[in-house]
Amino acid sequence: MARNEQLIRQHKILQILERVRFGKTIGELSDDICDELGLTSIHQRTIKRDLDALQAAGIDVGCHETQRGKVWKLGPLAKTATKISFSASELIALSVGRELMHPLAGTPFWMGIESFWKKIQEEIPDSVFSHYEKFRKTLRVLGVPAKSYEKQHGIIKTLNRGILEHRIIEAKYVSIGKPPKVRKIEPYTLVLFQSSLYVIAAACEDENPETRTRSFKLDRFESAKLQDAWFKIPDGLDIDAFVGSSLGMFVRSKTQRFKIRISAAAARWVSEDPWHPDQKIKKRADGQIELTVEAAHDLEIIPRVLSMGANAEILSPASARKSMARIVEELSEMYQ
Repeated sequence: MARNEQLIRQHKILQILERVRFGKTIGELSDDICDELGLTSIHQRTIKRDLDALQAAGIDVGCHETQRGKVWKLGPLAKTATKISFSASELIALSVGRELMHPLAGTPFWMGIESFWKKIQEEIPDSVFSHYEKFRKTLRVLGVPAKSYEKQHGIIKTLNRGILEHRIIEAKYVSIGKPPKVRKIEPYTLVLFQSSLYVIAAACEDENPETRTRSFKLDRFESAKLQDAWFKIPDGLDIDAFVGSSLGMFVRSKTQRFKIRISAAAARWVSEDPWHPDQKIKKRADGQIELTVEAAHDLEIIPRVLSMGANAEILSPASARKSMARIVEELSEMYQ
């Protein structure tokens, strides 16, 4: 655990020094580390050992005498070691990717994207940039929600640290239609899904291995605090497979198989906009199709079926058909 914490500190020191031109004293670095990693205090000797370790690893970090005292800053080799060249088409691809990442605004991830984008802009030759500006107009990114997690910046930093250090987090969480509740979680990873961030974590109060790992929407966190308690990720838990097994973010270790009839008129919609990478489509003689897809909850399927009106019908499971029938009945009464 101590080794992991040291690597996190050293990475953070490099990030801090990258942002400043005239360097930082060890005292300033100590204060910044405490602020950005959520620590109550850290001894300056610890920061000095981290700086020595970075130098030993061959990173160009130097100590300089100034009117402020001894300051540490990155040397020219550290700033030019990763110099790259790029074409106009690569620049277009990068700028499109940046626009697709707008939902991450306000997060440490977005700060990294913006910092990298500014560095690229400073290095772009005029000829490449003029070519880029001309062809960038041929492709526009639309439909990306204007969402920002700036208010949750501190919560995200705490969650990141919990994930990296395998530390339990005490969070104040608000579920829909319920009052805020203080609960403890074991955070595994963050997931960006349809413009929202989710935390995949184990709920400490749930001892059932089949249900304790679930998703928590970041928007519903009111606070997050690191605990002096650590956890171990369960053996055999494949986070990628776990998250990708379902249609949405109602992640569970077990999913249900849903079968939906799609009319001949709407069959092409499903082909053009697949519901899931692992969906299966069975064509019928009358032009209709039968769509089979895995999902963890009825509410991952029902809104999609409703959006297609009479062009889609849930065939199974029976519980989902019953839920759909109830919703249709309520809608019918509403629109009488």
